[in-house]
Amino acid sequence: MPSTSHTEKPWALIMAAGRGSRLAAAIGEAYKQCLLWHGAPLYWHAARALSRSGAVAGVVFVFPEQRLEDEKQLLRKLHAREDLGMPWLTAGGGELRQDSVHLGLAALPPRTRFVLIHDAARPFVSPALVRNVCESLQQGALGVVPALPVTDTIKTVKADHVLATLPREQLVAAQTPQGFDARLLLKAHQHARGASLAATDDATLMEMAGHAVRVITGEAKNVKITRPEDLALLEDAPRQSRRIGMGYDVHRYGKGRPLKLGGIAVPEGMEVLAHSDGDVLLHALMDALLGCVGLGDIGALFPDSDACFDNIASSVLLCKVLAMTREAGMHPEHADMTIAAQTPRIDPYREKIRNNIARLLNLPRESVNVKATTEEGMGFIGKGEGIKAWAVVSAVTDYG
Repeated sequence: MPSTSHTEKPWALIMAAGRGSRLAAAIGEAYKQCLLWHGAPLYWHAARALSRSGAVAGVVFVFPEQRLEDEKQLLRKLHAREDLGMPWLTAGGGELRQDSVHLGLAALPPRTRFVLIHDAARPFVSPALVRNVCESLQQGALGVVPALPVTDTIKTVKADHVLATLPREQLVAAQTPQGFDARLLLKAHQHARGASLAATDDATLMEMAGHAVRVITGEAKNVKITRPEDLALLEDAPRQSRRIGMGYDVHRYGKGRPLKLGGIAVPEGMEVLAHSDGDVLLHALMDALLGCVGLGDIGALFPDSDACFDNIASSVLLCKVLAMTREAGMHPEHADMTIAAQTPRIDPYREKIRNNIARLLNLPRESVNVKATTEEGMGFIGKGEGIKAWAVVSAVTDYG
């Protein structure tokens, strides 16, 4: 796996090939990844967090070989219902977790530089923790492990006798996602296979290969669903909260910027007076998103007194606003917009606008609606002096 750009986003492996026999028996399933939470398998919630971090290029789901086709079909249904906004692949796992990771690494796209390894049974991981792991990789770490200090006293035992008590101040409990240089991790796995070495996580294999592994602060809520009693954590986990934001914008027609709506050029000869590219629809949409997270408006964030925003594409500003929304722990789930213009006619461009906004928001097409109206010849709009747009957005908190 030769390296590419240093700023390349990592791919992730979601490890869903383990049997989890204790928990599986408790829920009446052969595999614990079959457990549904909020209407989706645990591995899908993990994938959501990876996607919403904005820091991951794509994901490989690693399933038991005998369930691979069934899980592929379920993934297609899940993806049709809720687009992850990043490519995904599948791979069959092996007998042990270590074997499954090795097979998952082989399924990565060529030239993948960085890889994250995440347990499917950790559905509470936050997008912020994913970003922290990725940032450490970009800063030069060859391996990164999120971990928390151990609060219990840890003893080594044989049968029912204590052999030793370990110094707690030197112990941490490792979590996932763990991040690595993909080429070095693959070599570490190959070395372990050749030497018949076994490890319970990938950081250990990197340590065995002589590579330094950086430890960053994990999250107390990033627990692994392993035992039957852990099911109570799913019941107690907070449901998503929902917020509604509204945005409005208006631009006057005149010699200025060629008309764009929702990032789509509308070549009808109309121009708008604006500091940026004057995309009235995306401006309203951004203000609606900012309303959901209480972060003001685009006039304050991207003032027309700042030359760096001169003729900037509104889609670029929207990416910044979406990043701010993610940082606030929320993501959009639906957008409803109205354009008011006497001219030009919006209908010929409506579906292109809708599809592009769905792409920008990482939403399925049916979660975006674009309406258009005139003002029957009345007032500012009716006289053809300009164009207005309204947007209403619902956003929900990220799981975990």
